[in-house]
Amino acid sequence: MTPPQRRRRQPLALPPPAPAPPAASPADREKKPDRLYTLTGPDGERAPLDLVTLIVACADPPSSATPEQAVLLRMCSAPLSVAEVSAYLGLPFTVVTVLLTEMLAAELVQARAPIVRQKLPDRSLLEAVMHGLQRL
Repeated sequence: MTPPQRRRRQPLALPPPAPAPPAASPADREKKPDRLYTLTGPDGERAPLDLVTLIVACADPPSSATPEQAVLLRMCSAPLSVAEVSAYLGLPFTVVTVLLTEMLAAELVQARAPIVRQKLPDRSLLEAVMHGLQRL
């Protein structure tokens, strides 16, 4: 029996370089989103919010609301966690907490503690159900 021959690896062919993006026109520059510090304003105070804190809108968006606040109020007609709001808006958690702090101060939204479920049901309840099923 002869040992297997080693084959030399051939380098993979590199794909052609991607074409350069077109130069941005003035109209495209206007469509770019604002910097995050302009959304949060000069005051950086934050309410003590967790990722799982539920946010519920209390009112319709006022005419003075920023676009982000108006979208947030429309989204939170049903309770949403801060993490979900952050994901749906595409904004970092810290920016969302600053926006929510402003809205909590203006009483546009309410923050609620998350609903905690028991990990396991009571053992005596399970035993009572098991005995009831055995009697059938």
